Amino acid sequence: MAGTIAPADIGSYWLASCDDDLTLRPALAGDEVVDIAIMGGGFSGLWTAWFLLQKHPYLSIAIVERQFCGFGASGRNGGWCSPRFPINPSALIRRFGVATARAMLLAQQAMVEEVGRICEQEGINAHFNPAGVLTLARNVAQLPSLRKSFEAYGKLGMEAGCELLSAEQAQELVHATGVVGAMRLDAGGTIHPGRLVRGLARALERRGVRIYEATEVLRTSTGAEPALVTGGGTIRARRAVLIAGEAYLTGQPGYRRRLIPMASTIMLTAPLTAGQWDTVGWRGGECLSSYVQTTNYLTRTADGRILFGSRGAPYRYGSDMREAALRENANFDWIRERLFEWWPSLEGIEFTHKWAGYLGIPRDWLPTVHFDAGRKIGHSYGYTGHGVIMSAICARALAGLVAGGGPGPDAPYIRKQAPNWEVEPLRWAGIRYVQNAFLRMDLAESAGQRPPLDAGLAKKLGEP
Repeated sequence: MAGTIAPADIGSYWLASCDDDLTLRPALAGDEVVDIAIMGGGFSGLWTAWFLLQKHPYLSIAIVERQFCGFGASGRNGGWCSPRFPINPSALIRRFGVATARAMLLAQQAMVEEVGRICEQEGINAHFNPAGVLTLARNVAQLPSLRKSFEAYGKLGMEAGCELLSAEQAQELVHATGVVGAMRLDAGGTIHPGRLVRGLARALERRGVRIYEATEVLRTSTGAEPALVTGGGTIRARRAVLIAGEAYLTGQPGYRRRLIPMASTIMLTAPLTAGQWDTVGWRGGECLSSYVQTTNYLTRTADGRILFGSRGAPYRYGSDMREAALRENANFDWIRERLFEWWPSLEGIEFTHKWAGYLGIPRDWLPTVHFDAGRKIGHSYGYTGHGVIMSAICARALAGLVAGGGPGPDAPYIRKQAPNWEVEPLRWAGIRYVQNAFLRMDLAESAGQRPPLDAGLAKKLGEP
């Protein structure tokens, strides 16, 4: 169908190995009436339908997806079931207090377990591995951040599942260069997100949910007869229209400044040999990262590959989200160099897949869940790269609001909308400055040099 993008063109290993032939489901052809109409066939939309049906199994639900289920961040991420909230524990305590911060982090951890349970219940072979999270300090300049994170978990009374490791203990777990310490969280794990998103879609269809792919929503209407209007027909909803497009919401009226689309880039190696794994270590398969400003995240796949993700293409003026910009970005070479910096013994290893994708960043880094009962419209967005678990938490909250209940006061992400980003060109200039400054900070740190003079300003502008 015109305007659709083939899964193979994205390059994602998760989609290429998702145990599904990825044949497009039929597009909407005609008008329909259902109880709930959902825009978006990624984790947000699918989880929302799932949790609605847990409360009311007889609801009629239709999901409309512009491309195919798993097209966006749901099929392009790093494979983490992250127990961490988009805002770090210290900032959570500062902004919301100990009780609320603790409740949000415990909800993250509980949802990791619930996703694993749902996979088992539904027969979704998503390679769920509850191995925990390991964050390395790879030079002495990163140790204060490591200790600060550990102390924050202590303030929350969550130190039982958190361990600060010495250089020797960390190096025993991961044989990467420069390791001087680490923090390990027992909660969290890895998953095959392609298998999860496609399996979840099939589980919903078994429960009667109608999913239409290759169907673009042209506009929404609210009020007495809320609806999703598409080129192939209109789906009217008796109870609610729910919007779940994450970064792609920036193309919808009313959401253009609620989020910015930021890109992340991933490369994947061929399966390592037993000898190569001996030099790498990392036998536990934890979610792996280090304390850097420009972000890195590593995943060990079920078939023995290393996924390395990092910064993406620079922000484009006006929140432009062209697919071509993802393929053309120069950060694939950056990632290749970083992998060999971590493990020089892997120099020359083949990379079999590379891809990039967009994630949605709200101005205050806090997700947003809202349902307007009078207008019969709701939305969920703003996961800042933590969407595998955060989307499920927000979906459950949205389902609760639609059904007439939901989380209590310890859920500050239940709010009408996120604050607006600045107008262009201020938005473009500010984001590009912070991206450049964070890169300069990381390069200076890795070279053992003093931070740039503007490091304090960049952190103030770029952190929640």
